[in-house]
Amino acid sequence: MKALAMPFRRTGEGDRTSRGVLVLFLLVILLVLACLISLHVGPTGVGIGDLWAYATGKGDSLTTQERVILEAVRLPRTALGLLVGAGLAVSGAMMQGLFRNPLADPGIVGVTSGAGLAAVSAIVLGGGVLAPVALALGNQFLPLMAFFGGLLVTWVLYAIATRDGRTSTTALILCGIAIGALAGAFMGLLIVMADDRQLRDITFWSLGSLGGATYGRVLSVLPFIAFVMAIIPFVAKGLDALILGDAAAFHMGIPVQRLKRIVIVAVAAACGSTVAVAGAIGFVGIVVPHLLRLAMGPSHRFLLPGSALGGGALLLIADSVARTVAAPAELPIGVITALFGAPVFLFLLIGKNGIGMRDLP
Repeated sequence: MKALAMPFRRTGEGDRTSRGVLVLFLLVILLVLACLISLHVGPTGVGIGDLWAYATGKGDSLTTQERVILEAVRLPRTALGLLVGAGLAVSGAMMQGLFRNPLADPGIVGVTSGAGLAAVSAIVLGGGVLAPVALALGNQFLPLMAFFGGLLVTWVLYAIATRDGRTSTTALILCGIAIGALAGAFMGLLIVMADDRQLRDITFWSLGSLGGATYGRVLSVLPFIAFVMAIIPFVAKGLDALILGDAAAFHMGIPVQRLKRIVIVAVAAACGSTVAVAGAIGFVGIVVPHLLRLAMGPSHRFLLPGSALGGGALLLIADSVARTVAAPAELPIGVITALFGAPVFLFLLIGKNGIGMRDLP
């Protein structure tokens, strides 16, 4: 695959590079700590030293019960949380670069709603009119349905909100509200048609949780997230150039339309697959990229991998909190991310230099 951008010089590149590398290094450490906490936290505590011994194969002292809990429950849950968090954060960063707006987020502008409607349709209709498709696709049926739902909404959003190469914040948010309302109405119709088992699956999706994590779900979402991660080196410089506008990016040698198509597909893949396996988890895609811009600057060659690391760490920490704050009960992880993300989002809108208010009429 050819790179989607030609190199171009920036002022202060050395300083930005050093800062970006340092932040990435710190994020790697944070992610490792978040993984250890996720594997450690639970009714049956597994010591950090025991985890290290298990990972290295030296002096393994886990009991049979601890080993079963670790391998059958916590390892797939941690892997799923890492993939979902990385996918949500990177899709948010890509969407913000595509729309040239830091408030663009799959959850806020309706992409998650479109993916969710497709996922609920798969749950309710998978045993009926869509049964042949479900049988043919197997475990990939639900993620693929959610992917195409997210893809359709992303295309609609871009077509409506962009005029003359400029994306309107007002049109973006209002279109997202309308799409969310429409998706909610259709989901209501599908819920009326659902049986008890399907209603339980829909409830799991609507709250957002990693509680149903299995290796099967990890493998079902892995190809989509792997695709998104694989294209980061090829779209990063193009997204940097796109900030200057379509015309300026084109004159820099960027294949603008191809870049947009690839980013739209990547956002839909990440958003759709994560919604299918973990439900509706909001604010990760807007909070993580914005905080990282403050820490490392706007360059996407650091922002995108940083978002993957930070999103994975944030979701694992949120999941650990969800499992412990009301133990033995477990809070939906979407509640935790909303409690953290909503105040940050409001700050972005109405803060002293609120980024969301500058473009509004």
